[in-house]
Amino acid sequence: MSRLALARAAAMTSVPVSAETTVNGVAAVCDPLGGLYLPESGMLVVSDLHLEKGAAFARRGMMLPPYDTLATLTVLSAVITRYAPKIVVSLGDNFHDRIGSREMPEEFRTLLANMARGREWVWINGNHDPDGIFDLPGTSADEMHYGGLVFRHEPQPGLQRGEIAGHLHPAATVRRRDKAVRRPCFATDGSRLLMPAFGLMSGGLDLRHKAMHGLFDRAALIAHLMGKDRIYSVRFGNLTG
Repeated sequence: MSRLALARAAAMTSVPVSAETTVNGVAAVCDPLGGLYLPESGMLVVSDLHLEKGAAFARRGMMLPPYDTLATLTVLSAVITRYAPKIVVSLGDNFHDRIGSREMPEEFRTLLANMARGREWVWINGNHDPDGIFDLPGTSADEMHYGGLVFRHEPQPGLQRGEIAGHLHPAATVRRRDKAVRRPCFATDGSRLLMPAFGLMSGGLDLRHKAMHGLFDRAALIAHLMGKDRIYSVRFGNLTG
C-alpha cells in the first residue's frame, strides 16, 4: 500500500510531483494519490473507491483483511487536504456492492461527513452500486455535465469528447532497466480521460486490453502512471504489454 504511506507523508510534502494535462480544453492535474483536480472549477474527481470491499467479500464467506475502507479514506482525506476542493465527484463503484453504504460502520460515515463539510459532493452511480448511497452527505446521479465535461462511471463506446470516466481501472506497463513495472494510470488523449481506481484493493486493466480498443486516439494517448511518489507520463507507443 505505497499510496497509503504517501498519503501519511503528504502533510510533509509542500509540492506534490503531479502531471498537468487538459481534457477537452479544461486544465487538469493528475495527482500521484489518484485524484484528478480541475483548478478552474475547484473540483476534485476520484473513481472506483470500492469502499467496504472487504466487508462485501466477508458477507460471501471470503475473508480479507478488514482494513481497506479506512486505508482508502485515509488517502482520500489526504488528497482533499492537498487541494481543498469546492466540489468532490466520485465516479461510481463508490461501494463494492449495493448494501455497502447502508452497512458501513459509523466511524467511517463520520470520516466522510467531515471530508464533505463545507463542499458539494456528488456520487455518480456505478455498476457495483447502481442504487446510490444511503445516509451520507451529497447527492447521487447517473452522470453529471459540468463546465464542458461529462462525468460518468462507464465510458461510452468510441471516441468521446469531454468525457471523464472510471470503471475500467486503467493500468500501463513500462520497462525500467531490466524489469517491467506495471502501475495504475490516468489515461488521456486530450479528448477524454479514464481515471485509475482509487480503492487500494482494486486491480487494473492494461491499456492494451481489448476493452480499451477504440476509446482513444492512440497517437495522442498518454498514460500518467502513478509512481510511489510522483506521476510518470509516458506516450502509448512507449509502453510495453
